[in-house]
Amino acid sequence: MTMPRGVDERIVILDIDEASLGEIGRWPWPRDLMSELLDKLFERHGAQVVAFDVVWAERDPSSGMPVLDALARGPLRDDAAFAAAYAKLRPRLDYDARFAAAMRGRPVVLGYYFNSEQNAVRANALPPPVLPRGTFRGRNVRFHEWRGYTGNLAPYTAAAAGAGHFNPLVDADGVVRRVPLLAEFEGEYYEALPLAVVRAYYATQLGAPPPVEPGYPEERPQDLEWLSVGPLTIPVDENAAALVPYRGPKRSFPYVPLADVLKDRVRPGALKGRIALVGATAPALQDLRATPVDSAFPGVEVHANMIAGILDETLMRRPWFTSGAEAVLLAIGGTALALLIPLVSALWASALVALGIALITGFNVAVWSVAGTVLPLASSILMALALYTVNMAYGYFVESRSKRLIARRFREYVPPEVVEKMERDPAQYDMPRDAELTILFSDVRDFTHTSESLEPEALREYINEYLTAMSAIIRGRHGGTLDKYIGDAIMAFWGAPLEDPQHARHALLAALDMAKECEVLNRRFAARGWPPLRIGVGLNTGRVRVGDMGSQVRRAYTAMGDAVNVASRLEGRTKYYGVGILVGEATRAQAPDVLFREVDRIRVKGREGAITVYEPLGLAFEAGPEVRAELAQWDEMLAALRAGRWNEAERHLEELERRHPQRALLRIYAERLAALRRAPPPPGGEAPIMAFDEK
Repeated sequence: MTMPRGVDERIVILDIDEASLGEIGRWPWPRDLMSELLDKLFERHGAQVVAFDVVWAERDPSSGMPVLDALARGPLRDDAAFAAAYAKLRPRLDYDARFAAAMRGRPVVLGYYFNSEQNAVRANALPPPVLPRGTFRGRNVRFHEWRGYTGNLAPYTAAAAGAGHFNPLVDADGVVRRVPLLAEFEGEYYEALPLAVVRAYYATQLGAPPPVEPGYPEERPQDLEWLSVGPLTIPVDENAAALVPYRGPKRSFPYVPLADVLKDRVRPGALKGRIALVGATAPALQDLRATPVDSAFPGVEVHANMIAGILDETLMRRPWFTSGAEAVLLAIGGTALALLIPLVSALWASALVALGIALITGFNVAVWSVAGTVLPLASSILMALALYTVNMAYGYFVESRSKRLIARRFREYVPPEVVEKMERDPAQYDMPRDAELTILFSDVRDFTHTSESLEPEALREYINEYLTAMSAIIRGRHGGTLDKYIGDAIMAFWGAPLEDPQHARHALLAALDMAKECEVLNRRFAARGWPPLRIGVGLNTGRVRVGDMGSQVRRAYTAMGDAVNVASRLEGRTKYYGVGILVGEATRAQAPDVLFREVDRIRVKGREGAITVYEPLGLAFEAGPEVRAELAQWDEMLAALRAGRWNEAERHLEELERRHPQRALLRIYAERLAALRRAPPPPGGEAPIMAFDEK
């Protein structure tokens, strides 16, 4: 609500984006290229400060110098001509030294990070601490315990004007709201990257970086409340951290692809006098963070927001009396609501609580906007909602009737008109019970590949559109009960809680419509550049136990039994046979007006005998002569194969394959026919059963 928005031109983000990686190559880039970058930024473009939101933790061997060093120490150590030439060439090949030389004497700030793992390493060099050991002895400052660090190479750290850590504070919900401006390691105190950049910025004006001085209020001299840096006062909390003053959504600062700087495609003056932050937005470099304004926010822009807030002195204060103010608000608001809510009706209680929340929020926003002070808001709102919920729940459980309970329970599973019928006669639906149902399982094929090819937000939209469309078909169009989502999979059934004499037919029609709907979705997905959607559906009919089942912790209206397991197994076999839908024998028997193709006889894990499975082709009256002729030929092929008439079966298969060369089911039977030719059944034996034994 209070973000200023707009674009802050003072800070420019030099972006290691996908386009730059594609043009320059895989990160990290050679250090001679980074030396060239610094020369261009300072000499050609006039940047005021350059900071790296990356760590230079390894030496650069790309020049081949290690190989030449090995030759100089080995086979060519007595070759005077080689030694003289190499001594002259070596400074140009020492990319690390060239990069360090490009930093020296310039306002360049490096980044590094601490870690708190049990066996944390301590790699490379740390910069000098900004505050010495014992600075906060006897003060109420709670620093996180760090066990190790990964710093920059020692020559880089020595050459740079400064360095700061980029360890944000991640809240319990995984969101970055605060940055610790000071971090403690082995009793000494190190500054954050934004603070190091601000000090380097003032060093270009003052000749030296201003010192960092902690500040304490007179009323509570043991509590750290701000840091003084030159003319700036930076408010911090008890963790020496500050709230990030997010200016707006992503790209609230100018972004320039880093490749454009290296390739001289940046307009003159675009970087003059600017603070330039080198950081990555390419997803492969994994510097995207969850923030209050975006779930995938570039880490480098978090630093940019903090730098701008420090320079503008717009960081929010959290003074020492915050906890007391919170207690007073809770006491006043809680007492008023606790006394008033029980005295009024539900409607007036709702209005009263809404007014109370509005007043609490308005006061909080006013303090935030006018006084620049942070007061807790969640506790007061939760208190009001808790008081309201307790009172409403009491009235609900005292006054509600059984019809209302059933309606609430089943409105999540079945269409509204079904719930209305249940409300009229709730005694009809005792649970759990034995019933004959038709169960449906569906699953998205190759979903792992799809999830890897989409960004998290796009993947959420992709699966939401799919589940919404499929659920509308199951519940709204064909009156099924939606049992559960299992990731990208769906379980549904027909025949409960309401009786449905045609449950098998309705389930089959739903499965056929789901296959058609996938084609509609794929046209929309293709327009958005998303991968195509393919599903497998398994259907089976049988007697199961259906009802409200579960534990004392959580319950669900669901179905259990052998028929459910078989339906799940059939869905799993659709990919093997290359078909969209597989149904069991009982389902086929109860849908005489649907045209089926017999697919196979399979042995399902956990069952003794084999079952015949079918692929539904659509309603019989809609099938044309070509479909019926092809189905008849398929049946003749199966009959010939099971009777041992190999040549006849092969002839039918070849004709079918000519029409459908890509059909996986035909390839499977061609392989089986070849296997039977090689190892035919014994003479006079029973006709072979084409069965797949599921392991």
